[in-house]
Amino acid sequence: MKILVSALEPSSNLHLKEVLKHSSDVELLGIFDKNIEEGTPLHDISEMAIMGVVDALKKLPWFFKVADEMVALARDADKVLLMDASGFNLPLAKKLKKAYPEKEIIYYILPQIWASRPKRALKLEQYCDRLLGILPFEVDYYPQGKAQYVGHPLLDEIDVHRNEEETKNIITFMPGSRKSEITRLMPIFLELRRKLGNDIRPLLVIPPSFSRNKIAKLYKGNREFEIVRNSHEALRRSEFAFICSGTATLEAALIGVPFTLAYIAKKLDFFIGSKLLNITHVGLANIIFKAHDNTLLHEELLQEDVTVDNLLKAYYNTDREIFAKKAEELKTYLGHGSSLNVAKILMEDRC
Repeated sequence: MKILVSALEPSSNLHLKEVLKHSSDVELLGIFDKNIEEGTPLHDISEMAIMGVVDALKKLPWFFKVADEMVALARDADKVLLMDASGFNLPLAKKLKKAYPEKEIIYYILPQIWASRPKRALKLEQYCDRLLGILPFEVDYYPQGKAQYVGHPLLDEIDVHRNEEETKNIITFMPGSRKSEITRLMPIFLELRRKLGNDIRPLLVIPPSFSRNKIAKLYKGNREFEIVRNSHEALRRSEFAFICSGTATLEAALIGVPFTLAYIAKKLDFFIGSKLLNITHVGLANIIFKAHDNTLLHEELLQEDVTVDNLLKAYYNTDREIFAKKAEELKTYLGHGSSLNVAKILMEDRC
Protein backbone atom coordinates (compact mmCIF):
# COMPACT_ATOMS: atom_id res chain seq x y z
CA MET A 1 0.00 0.00 0.00
CA LYS A 2 1.27 3.46 -0.92
CA ILE A 3 0.49 6.22 1.56
CA LEU A 4 1.09 9.91 0.99
CA VAL A 5 2.34 11.30 4.30
CA SER A 6 2.71 14.90 5.42
CA ALA A 7 4.54 14.84 8.77
CA LEU A 8 6.45 18.09 9.19
CA GLU A 9 7.17 18.07 12.92
CA PRO A 10 9.77 15.94 14.76
CA SER A 11 7.06 14.85 17.21
CA SER A 12 4.79 13.77 14.35
CA ASN A 13 7.55 11.59 12.99
CA LEU A 14 8.01 9.90 16.37
CA HIS A 15 4.31 9.10 16.31
CA LEU A 16 4.57 7.94 12.68
CA LYS A 17 7.36 5.50 13.56
CA GLU A 18 5.14 3.94 16.22
CA VAL A 19 2.31 3.52 13.72
CA LEU A 20 4.67 1.85 11.23
CA LYS A 21 5.61 -0.77 13.84
CA HIS A 22 2.08 -2.12 13.43
CA SER A 23 1.94 -1.79 9.63
CA SER A 24 3.23 -4.09 6.88
CA ASP A 25 3.99 -3.77 3.17
CA VAL A 26 3.71 0.00 3.28
CA GLU A 27 5.51 2.49 1.05
CA LEU A 28 5.54 6.12 2.10
CA LEU A 29 5.49 9.09 -0.26
CA GLY A 30 5.69 12.76 0.69
CA ILE A 31 7.26 14.59 3.61
CA PHE A 32 8.65 12.74 6.62
CA ASP A 33 11.88 12.03 8.48
CA LYS A 34 14.63 10.80 6.17
CA ASN A 35 15.51 8.06 8.70
CA ILE A 36 12.19 6.29 8.17
CA GLU A 37 12.98 3.25 6.06
CA GLU A 38 9.56 2.79 4.44
CA GLY A 39 10.17 5.46 1.80
CA THR A 40 12.27 8.30 0.44
CA PRO A 41 10.88 11.72 1.35
CA LEU A 42 10.13 14.37 -1.22
CA HIS A 43 11.47 16.88 1.30
CA ASP A 44 13.01 16.15 4.68
CA ILE A 45 11.41 17.81 7.66
CA SER A 46 14.47 20.01 8.26
CA GLU A 47 13.57 21.90 5.07
CA MET A 48 10.10 22.65 6.41
CA ALA A 49 11.21 24.34 9.63
CA ILE A 50 10.43 28.04 9.93
CA MET A 51 11.31 30.57 12.60
CA GLY A 52 8.83 33.39 13.04
CA VAL A 53 6.45 35.31 10.79
CA VAL A 54 9.14 36.89 8.60
CA ASP A 55 10.68 33.53 7.76
CA ALA A 56 7.23 32.09 7.04
CA LEU A 57 6.39 34.90 4.61
CA LYS A 58 9.71 34.49 2.80
CA LYS A 59 9.14 30.77 2.31
CA LEU A 60 5.45 31.04 1.40
CA PRO A 61 5.94 30.66 -2.39
CA TRP A 62 8.09 27.58 -1.76
CA PHE A 63 5.42 26.04 0.47
CA PHE A 64 2.84 26.55 -2.30
CA LYS A 65 5.19 24.75 -4.69
CA VAL A 66 5.65 21.86 -2.23
CA ALA A 67 1.88 21.54 -1.81
CA ASP A 68 1.51 21.23 -5.60
CA GLU A 69 4.22 18.56 -5.60
CA MET A 70 2.32 16.65 -2.91
CA VAL A 71 -0.89 16.79 -4.95
CA ALA A 72 0.97 15.35 -7.94
CA LEU A 73 2.46 12.59 -5.78
CA ALA A 74 -0.96 11.70 -4.41
CA ARG A 75 -1.95 10.34 -7.80
CA ASP A 76 -0.04 7.13 -7.01
CA ALA A 77 -1.11 6.90 -3.36
CA ASP A 78 -3.84 4.62 -2.01
CA LYS A 79 -4.46 6.83 1.02
CA VAL A 80 -3.34 10.15 2.48
CA LEU A 81 -2.11 10.62 6.08
CA LEU A 82 -1.80 14.20 7.34
CA MET A 83 -0.24 14.78 10.76
CA ASP A 84 -0.46 17.96 12.86
CA ALA A 85 0.93 21.18 11.21
CA SER A 86 -2.50 22.53 10.22
CA GLY A 87 -0.99 25.68 8.69
CA PHE A 88 0.33 23.50 5.85
CA ASN A 89 -1.84 20.40 6.06
CA LEU A 90 -5.30 21.98 6.10
CA PRO A 91 -4.80 23.88 2.80
CA LEU A 92 -3.15 20.73 1.43
CA ALA A 93 -6.22 18.68 2.38
CA LYS A 94 -8.40 21.10 0.42
CA LYS A 95 -6.19 20.76 -2.68
CA LEU A 96 -6.10 16.97 -2.39
CA LYS A 97 -9.85 16.58 -1.95
CA LYS A 98 -10.47 18.79 -4.98
CA ALA A 99 -8.01 16.83 -7.12
CA TYR A 100 -9.01 13.36 -5.87
CA PRO A 101 -12.53 13.47 -4.34
CA GLU A 102 -12.64 9.67 -3.93
CA LYS A 103 -9.23 9.27 -2.25
CA GLU A 104 -9.37 8.73 1.51
CA ILE A 105 -7.72 11.51 3.53
CA ILE A 106 -6.90 10.73 7.17
CA TYR A 107 -5.89 13.47 9.63
CA TYR A 108 -4.03 12.25 12.72
CA ILE A 109 -2.96 14.62 15.55
CA LEU A 110 -5.75 17.15 15.06
CA PRO A 111 -5.29 20.94 15.31
CA GLN A 112 -6.03 22.40 18.73
CA ILE A 113 -9.34 23.94 17.69
CA TRP A 114 -10.47 23.75 21.32
CA ALA A 115 -7.87 26.44 22.08
CA SER A 116 -8.54 28.77 19.13
CA ARG A 117 -10.36 29.06 15.79
CA PRO A 118 -13.01 26.37 16.37
CA LYS A 119 -14.51 27.02 12.90
CA ARG A 120 -11.63 25.01 11.44
CA ALA A 121 -13.61 21.93 12.46
CA LEU A 122 -16.00 22.54 9.55
CA LYS A 123 -13.12 22.69 7.07
CA LEU A 124 -11.48 19.59 8.49
CA GLU A 125 -14.70 17.62 8.14
CA GLN A 126 -15.22 18.99 4.63
CA TYR A 127 -11.78 18.06 3.31
CA CYS A 128 -10.95 14.91 5.34
CA ASP A 129 -12.62 11.51 5.58
CA ARG A 130 -11.26 10.33 8.95
CA LEU A 131 -10.26 12.59 11.85
CA LEU A 132 -8.21 10.80 14.50
CA GLY A 133 -8.09 12.60 17.83
CA ILE A 134 -5.58 11.99 20.62
CA LEU A 135 -7.57 13.76 23.36
CA PRO A 136 -10.95 12.29 24.34
CA PHE A 137 -12.73 15.64 24.61
CA GLU A 138 -11.60 17.11 21.27
CA VAL A 139 -13.81 14.86 19.13
CA ASP A 140 -16.88 16.66 20.53
CA TYR A 141 -15.87 19.78 18.58
CA TYR A 142 -16.68 18.14 15.22
CA PRO A 143 -20.42 18.43 14.46
CA GLN A 144 -20.53 15.92 11.59
CA GLY A 145 -19.16 13.10 13.73
CA LYS A 146 -16.14 12.36 11.54
CA ALA A 147 -13.77 12.57 14.51
CA GLN A 148 -12.94 9.58 16.69
CA TYR A 149 -10.68 9.15 19.69
CA VAL A 150 -7.90 6.66 18.92
CA GLY A 151 -5.81 6.95 22.10
CA HIS A 152 -2.75 9.01 22.96
CA PRO A 153 0.63 8.30 21.32
CA LEU A 154 2.62 9.03 24.48
CA LEU A 155 1.12 5.94 26.10
CA ASP A 156 2.91 3.95 23.39
CA GLU A 157 6.14 5.92 23.50
CA ILE A 158 6.82 6.24 27.23
CA ASP A 159 8.56 3.05 28.26
CA VAL A 160 10.32 4.16 31.45
CA HIS A 161 9.34 3.14 34.97
CA ARG A 162 9.95 5.49 37.89
CA ASN A 163 10.95 4.21 41.31
CA GLU A 164 10.13 6.87 43.91
CA GLU A 165 12.83 5.63 46.31
CA GLU A 166 15.55 6.24 43.72
CA THR A 167 14.59 9.86 42.95
CA LYS A 168 15.32 11.64 46.22
CA ASN A 169 16.86 15.12 45.75
CA ILE A 170 17.07 14.73 41.96
CA ILE A 171 15.38 17.65 40.19
CA THR A 172 14.92 18.12 36.46
CA PHE A 173 14.98 21.52 34.76
CA MET A 174 13.40 21.78 31.30
CA PRO A 175 13.71 25.32 29.90
CA GLY A 176 12.28 24.40 26.50
CA SER A 177 13.72 23.90 23.04
CA ARG A 178 13.22 27.31 21.43
CA LYS A 179 15.83 30.05 21.78
CA SER A 180 13.35 32.57 23.22
CA GLU A 181 12.13 30.10 25.86
CA ILE A 182 15.62 29.08 26.91
CA THR A 183 17.05 32.59 27.16
CA ARG A 184 14.13 33.78 29.32
CA LEU A 185 14.06 30.82 31.70
CA MET A 186 17.67 29.70 31.99
CA PRO A 187 18.89 32.61 34.19
CA ILE A 188 15.96 32.01 36.57
CA PHE A 189 16.57 28.26 36.62
CA LEU A 190 20.27 28.83 37.30
CA GLU A 191 19.51 31.06 40.30
CA LEU A 192 16.91 28.56 41.48
CA ARG A 193 19.41 25.73 41.23
CA ARG A 194 21.82 27.72 43.41
CA LYS A 195 19.12 28.53 45.97
CA LEU A 196 18.24 24.84 46.27
CA GLY A 197 21.83 24.20 47.31
CA ASN A 198 24.29 21.39 46.83
CA ASP A 199 22.10 18.75 48.46
CA ILE A 200 20.15 18.38 45.22
CA ARG A 201 21.27 16.72 42.01
CA PRO A 202 20.12 19.00 39.16
CA LEU A 203 19.43 17.57 35.70
CA LEU A 204 19.19 19.89 32.70
CA VAL A 205 17.31 18.53 29.69
CA ILE A 206 18.75 19.67 26.35
CA PRO A 207 17.47 18.45 22.95
CA PRO A 208 19.75 15.79 21.44
CA SER A 209 20.11 17.78 18.21
CA PHE A 210 21.80 20.75 19.93
CA SER A 211 25.55 21.09 19.29
CA ARG A 212 28.12 22.02 21.94
CA ASN A 213 28.40 25.52 20.49
CA LYS A 214 24.65 26.01 20.66
CA ILE A 215 24.55 24.75 24.22
CA ALA A 216 27.33 27.12 25.25
CA LYS A 217 25.49 30.10 23.72
CA LEU A 218 22.00 29.34 25.01
CA TYR A 219 22.47 27.59 28.34
CA LYS A 220 24.57 29.94 30.44
CA GLY A 221 25.65 28.14 33.60
CA ASN A 222 24.98 24.67 32.21
CA ARG A 223 28.13 23.37 33.93
CA GLU A 224 26.24 23.57 37.23
CA PHE A 225 23.85 20.89 36.00
CA GLU A 226 24.11 17.35 34.76
CA ILE A 227 23.09 17.49 31.10
CA VAL A 228 20.62 14.83 29.98
CA ARG A 229 19.56 14.51 26.33
CA ASN A 230 16.62 12.15 26.87
CA SER A 231 13.68 13.84 28.62
CA HIS A 232 11.97 10.58 29.58
CA GLU A 233 15.14 9.31 31.23
CA ALA A 234 15.61 12.56 33.17
CA LEU A 235 12.00 12.53 34.38
CA ARG A 236 12.25 8.87 35.37
CA ARG A 237 15.11 9.71 37.72
CA SER A 238 13.52 12.82 39.27
CA GLU A 239 11.51 13.60 42.38
CA PHE A 240 10.37 16.96 40.91
CA ALA A 241 10.64 18.99 37.72
CA PHE A 242 10.42 22.57 36.53
CA ILE A 243 9.08 22.54 32.99
CA CYS A 244 8.68 25.26 30.39
CA SER A 245 5.46 24.03 28.71
CA GLY A 246 4.26 21.90 25.84
CA THR A 247 4.11 18.13 25.57
CA ALA A 248 6.75 17.78 28.31
CA THR A 249 4.10 18.58 30.93
CA LEU A 250 2.02 15.62 29.77
CA GLU A 251 5.11 13.39 29.64
CA ALA A 252 5.95 14.27 33.23
CA ALA A 253 2.38 13.61 34.35
CA LEU A 254 2.28 10.20 32.68
CA ILE A 255 5.67 9.25 34.12
CA GLY A 256 4.41 10.40 37.53
CA VAL A 257 6.82 13.25 38.28
CA PRO A 258 5.38 16.17 40.28
CA PHE A 259 6.20 19.43 38.51
CA THR A 260 5.50 23.11 38.13
CA LEU A 261 5.08 24.81 34.78
CA ALA A 262 7.05 28.03 34.26
CA TYR A 263 6.42 29.97 31.08
CA ILE A 264 7.36 33.47 29.93
CA ALA A 265 5.94 34.47 26.55
CA LYS A 266 6.38 37.67 24.58
CA LYS A 267 4.00 40.26 26.02
CA LEU A 268 2.05 40.57 22.77
CA ASP A 269 1.71 36.79 22.41
CA PHE A 270 0.53 36.51 26.02
CA PHE A 271 -1.99 39.30 25.52
CA ILE A 272 -3.41 37.67 22.39
CA GLY A 273 -3.60 34.27 24.05
CA SER A 274 -5.10 35.34 27.36
CA LYS A 275 -7.29 38.28 26.33
CA LEU A 276 -8.31 37.63 22.72
CA LEU A 277 -8.28 33.81 22.57
CA ASN A 278 -9.34 33.37 26.21
CA ILE A 279 -6.68 30.74 26.88
CA THR A 280 -6.75 30.14 30.63
CA HIS A 281 -4.19 27.32 30.95
CA VAL A 282 -1.10 26.46 28.94
CA GLY A 283 -0.07 23.10 30.41
CA LEU A 284 -1.45 20.24 28.33
CA ALA A 285 -2.10 18.11 31.41
CA ASN A 286 -4.10 20.96 32.97
CA ILE A 287 -6.04 21.51 29.74
CA ILE A 288 -7.00 17.83 29.71
CA PHE A 289 -8.10 17.83 33.37
CA LYS A 290 -10.07 21.05 32.90
CA ALA A 291 -12.04 19.43 30.09
CA HIS A 292 -12.34 16.11 31.95
CA ASP A 293 -13.59 17.12 35.39
CA ASN A 294 -12.91 20.87 35.74
CA THR A 295 -9.91 20.36 38.02
CA LEU A 296 -6.18 21.00 37.60
CA LEU A 297 -3.15 18.77 38.03
CA HIS A 298 -0.28 21.20 38.59
CA GLU A 299 0.60 24.80 39.31
CA GLU A 300 1.28 27.19 36.42
CA LEU A 301 3.56 30.18 36.91
CA LEU A 302 3.30 32.61 34.00
CA GLN A 303 5.02 35.85 33.00
CA GLU A 304 5.93 38.03 36.01
CA ASP A 305 5.03 35.21 38.39
CA VAL A 306 8.02 33.18 37.21
CA THR A 307 10.36 34.08 40.05
CA VAL A 308 12.83 32.06 42.06
CA ASP A 309 10.79 32.54 45.24
CA ASN A 310 7.57 31.33 43.59
CA LEU A 311 9.32 28.32 42.09
CA LEU A 312 10.79 27.44 45.47
CA LYS A 313 7.34 27.65 47.08
CA ALA A 314 5.94 25.38 44.38
CA TYR A 315 8.67 22.82 45.01
CA TYR A 316 8.12 22.73 48.76
CA ASN A 317 4.31 23.09 48.76
CA THR A 318 3.25 20.68 46.01
CA ASP A 319 1.29 17.81 47.53
CA ARG A 320 3.03 14.71 46.13
CA GLU A 321 0.27 12.29 47.17
CA ILE A 322 -2.50 14.27 45.47
CA PHE A 323 -0.37 14.62 42.35
CA ALA A 324 0.28 10.87 42.21
CA LYS A 325 -3.44 10.11 42.53
CA LYS A 326 -4.41 12.53 39.77
CA ALA A 327 -1.60 11.33 37.51
CA GLU A 328 -3.14 7.86 37.68
CA GLU A 329 -6.54 9.38 36.88
CA LEU A 330 -5.00 10.95 33.80
CA LYS A 331 -3.72 7.60 32.54
CA THR A 332 -7.14 6.06 33.08
CA TYR A 333 -8.85 8.92 31.23
CA LEU A 334 -6.55 8.64 28.19
CA GLY A 335 -6.97 4.89 28.33
CA HIS A 336 -4.53 3.51 25.79
CA GLY A 337 -2.03 4.30 23.08
CA SER A 338 -3.02 5.28 19.56
CA SER A 339 -0.48 3.73 17.19
CA LEU A 340 -2.13 0.32 16.79
CA ASN A 341 -5.54 1.86 16.17
CA VAL A 342 -4.14 4.27 13.58
CA ALA A 343 -2.30 1.42 11.83
CA LYS A 344 -5.53 -0.60 11.64
CA ILE A 345 -7.33 2.34 10.06
CA LEU A 346 -4.54 2.79 7.52
CA MET A 347 -4.60 -0.90 6.65
CA GLU A 348 -8.38 -1.07 6.15
CA ASP A 349 -9.53 -1.93 2.61
CA ARG A 350 -5.95 -2.20 1.44
CA CYS A 351 -5.42 -2.73 -2.26
